[in-house]
Amino acid sequence: MFNLKNITMKKLLLSLSAILVSAVVVAQPVMSYEEAEAKANEIIKTLTLEEKLSMTQGHNRFFFPGVPEKGMPYIYTTDASMGVKNKQHLHNAGEVILAERTTQFPAFIMLAATFNPELARAYGHAVGEEARMAGAGVILGPGMNIYRNAQCGRNFEYLGEDPYLAASIIYDYVSGMQSTGTLACAKHFLGNQTEFYRRRSNSIIDERAIMEIYTPAFKAAIDAGVATVMTAYNQLNGEWTGQSKYVITDLLRGTLGFKGMVMSDWNSIYDWKDVILSGQNLDMPGEDMFYIKKKPADLVAEGVVTEKDIENMIRPTIATCIRWGLYDRYNSGKQYDKSLEAKLPAHLEVSYQTAAEGAVLLRNNGILPLSTSTKVLVVGKWHDSVPHGGGAARVTGYDHITLKDVLTESFGDNVKFVEKPTAAQLKAADVVLCVTGTYDSESTERPFAMDKRDEALVRLAVESNPKTVVLVHSGSAIDMTAWADKSAAILYGWYPGQNGQKAIRDILIGKVNPSGKLPMTIERSFNDSPAVNSVPEGFNLAKAKGNPNEKAFQSWTYDVHYDESVLVGYRWYEKKNIKPLFPFGYGLSYTTFALNKAAIIGKGKVKTLTDEKPLKIAVELTNTGAVAGAEVVQLYIAEKNPTVLRPNKELKAIKKVTLEPGKKSLVTFEVDKKMCSFWCDKSHSWYANAGEYEILIGTSSADIAATLQFVVE
Repeated sequence: MFNLKNITMKKLLLSLSAILVSAVVVAQPVMSYEEAEAKANEIIKTLTLEEKLSMTQGHNRFFFPGVPEKGMPYIYTTDASMGVKNKQHLHNAGEVILAERTTQFPAFIMLAATFNPELARAYGHAVGEEARMAGAGVILGPGMNIYRNAQCGRNFEYLGEDPYLAASIIYDYVSGMQSTGTLACAKHFLGNQTEFYRRRSNSIIDERAIMEIYTPAFKAAIDAGVATVMTAYNQLNGEWTGQSKYVITDLLRGTLGFKGMVMSDWNSIYDWKDVILSGQNLDMPGEDMFYIKKKPADLVAEGVVTEKDIENMIRPTIATCIRWGLYDRYNSGKQYDKSLEAKLPAHLEVSYQTAAEGAVLLRNNGILPLSTSTKVLVVGKWHDSVPHGGGAARVTGYDHITLKDVLTESFGDNVKFVEKPTAAQLKAADVVLCVTGTYDSESTERPFAMDKRDEALVRLAVESNPKTVVLVHSGSAIDMTAWADKSAAILYGWYPGQNGQKAIRDILIGKVNPSGKLPMTIERSFNDSPAVNSVPEGFNLAKAKGNPNEKAFQSWTYDVHYDESVLVGYRWYEKKNIKPLFPFGYGLSYTTFALNKAAIIGKGKVKTLTDEKPLKIAVELTNTGAVAGAEVVQLYIAEKNPTVLRPNKELKAIKKVTLEPGKKSLVTFEVDKKMCSFWCDKSHSWYANAGEYEILIGTSSADIAATLQFVVE
């Protein structure tokens, strides 16, 4: 047996609490949007037509446009959600270094796996501070496209398959980031669930799915005050999102209530007339692509659009920069806050804590945690490097801590590293730690199956030695069906950041108790997925790279049919009665928990939910094991007799609770009528049927401990 030191858990919690306290100091916008818009109008009156036209396009790849001589400096924007790129390539300056050091944080999907919105606030705050340190006014994230397709190379930048979970994390992430004065950019709006020829894909999504699945995270960002939104590369129902009036004006600004500025993804517009009249505010990066025949100046000269149309287009960009004080900050030379370099150690704590809470223990036959006196043979990849995803989200980091570093530190001579072992070496080991996974990146899809050599090594390891622990580094689900049941343990370590292998080590040896939960379902076969037909027949996914520029200017598109509608992720598998390999919300611990005494608080046998009276829910969580640990209590709601297609149940609330051994906690929730609602595509509004409903409380979508009945009036 092992002994998790409670002092370690307490130190982690105290450290995180200190970081969160620092994040409470909020930098609010300097004025209301209406006041900023009025000031923007005054500036616009002073601009020439040429200056107005220049404000429609980005400057030098990563800058908002400006007219410095009239008080509007160029505002720097930088990738990514998982930290701040400290190096960027600019047209006129080549590669520039913005800051000597910026933190490589764990992947966003690992943040989602923490099921901890408070930690998301600290994470966003830390990234925001590093942007201020590097002189960036805007972070080009968070990414929040819903995980629909395990093969999407950009899943690691997103927050999983459930709209409630994604919305909960996003609200606090945006709040934390913008409390530093760094502006967040919610992306990619909308329907960007594939990277396979992403400039050629047309996402065909029905209205209910748009509202119930694909926009709640964006709505949460808007409710948190997000300053900017980025449109996507793809078409939505036949229109390019970056120049669609429906997407930008009707849906984003109208239905969702967004008031800030909208920018295109890089080189994703095709017709300037549509762009100007759609509600789009800024073409990024501002390059005049050869396939666009008519430029804004041409359209004004020909009378196709008016100067007033140009003014309407650029006003939100100017107003947003005024509202958040960016012009004043840059004009006064205060865009770089080098004093924030002193916060880097605190940011490393956030990075470590995210990895510690986000790693998901999927299987454990009792082999974990390991004693440091055990002789361990480590095989596979990433011994001497930090696993990471590619593309815009790639952050270099500094002072990388590798798996070899931390395991050698703890195990000394008891650990050996062999990248490609023989069967004899595997059999001779006391314990095998097989490290495997995938390299995921934007602009590419990758097969659900791992590389044949990686797959062969895992199979050889589990077949040669029953004491094989598999550590997976990936940005989404992989095919584990052939070897999952043969392994002694599986730990999903995602892309854990520059110091995340320290957290992985601490979980392996029992210094940290794992508490991560899957933010998506891991299917047994990709044929089970609703996205199985997303790639057009005849294309070879293993060979087609989907380069962002390849075939980008050809006229063809292909359709991605979201035929499953609102049945995404666990909703699909439950409705279709398909048993996944590992369900949504699942994750093991080194201790055990029990949920008891679930009840709807209130008088009367029949509990009724009305517009005026939400329901109070309580359940007792007990740590029934021998060590301290954290559990995520998950509340789902189901309508018993729906009049439209509805999932068997839907996640509507979460609470992560840390308990000492033998301790109990009363976990409470509040259920309102909106939680029972679906989007009515006839009235184009949220609607809850009167009738019988259930509340299901558990620790994963497949582990429900209590069911409560109530009625909606």
